[in-house]
Amino acid sequence: MRFVKIAVLLIPVFMLAGCAGMTRSEQNVLGGGVLGAGLGAAIGAAAFGNPAAGAAIGGAAGLVGGAIHDSWERENCCYPPAATGYYYNSPPPPGYYHYGPPPPPPRYYHYGPPPY
Repeated sequence: MRFVKIAVLLIPVFMLAGCAGMTRSEQNVLGGGVLGAGLGAAIGAAAFGNPAAGAAIGGAAGLVGGAIHDSWERENCCYPPAATGYYYNSPPPPGYYHYGPPPPPPRYYHYGPPPY
């Protein structure tokens, strides 16, 4: 019983540490596969009494879903653009550093009589 308690505590630690050296794409695909296998096993056990078949089908569907999610992330939101060397090997563009006197205040901050 003590071994089971230790195993239950250490398995999540090993699962989280296992993704440390993976790329973001690998993490997305593997995460989709794990979630699909878990949900597939639960649904397969509840509906058909066969959790292994449900886990296999759900894992395959989860891998495909993770790959689709990764391609969507690449196109739409979360990956930084590739380094082109513009900011890494050359000075920043003109106006990047805003040194010098501050700009004058806008005209609606006129102190004194109205200008008409």
